[in-house]
Amino acid sequence: MIKIDTKTIVTIGVAAALYGALGFVGIPIGPNTQLKPAIALLAIFSALFGPLVGFSMGFLGHMLTDMIAGWGIWWGWVASSGIMGLFMGLVFKCKKFSIKDGLCNKFHVSYLVITGMIGIILAFIFAAGFDVVVMGEPLDKMKIQVALAIFTNAIVFLGVGVPTILGFVRANKKNNGLKIEE
Repeated sequence: MIKIDTKTIVTIGVAAALYGALGFVGIPIGPNTQLKPAIALLAIFSALFGPLVGFSMGFLGHMLTDMIAGWGIWWGWVASSGIMGLFMGLVFKCKKFSIKDGLCNKFHVSYLVITGMIGIILAFIFAAGFDVVVMGEPLDKMKIQVALAIFTNAIVFLGVGVPTILGFVRANKKNNGLKIEE
């Protein structure tokens, strides 16, 4: 079941604010598309706290970015950030996986990479479809934008997010056996 307690709500709020603020940082690479380090943060929080936090962080954080930027809320893209966070957080539900306890094996890494990539692909296909059908965007523009978004988000997820998660696992594995001496 989904556990929603005060810690979860606070984590969602802080994570969404961080994701929203970091959403303004990026390197432009195409039409309305940037290489954004916020995706690595989304992967880290999602793996640490699970799919509910991942979805909420992505959705609320992206909505916050759109609202502050003043270009209006692009709901397809807002939802796409939520979808990515949800899929990146699925590894949290795996047995014997815990970043906090330093527990992770090859299956967990493969699962994180596969579900994260599925989430990225599905998210941007959804965003493009939404933009074409609901927002009236041209299909040719969306094809380019989606291809670039999938490529850049995959680079950040695989090149920064996953290695950072594994670094946290390694650091916590080393600290697992600490004992307090009197």
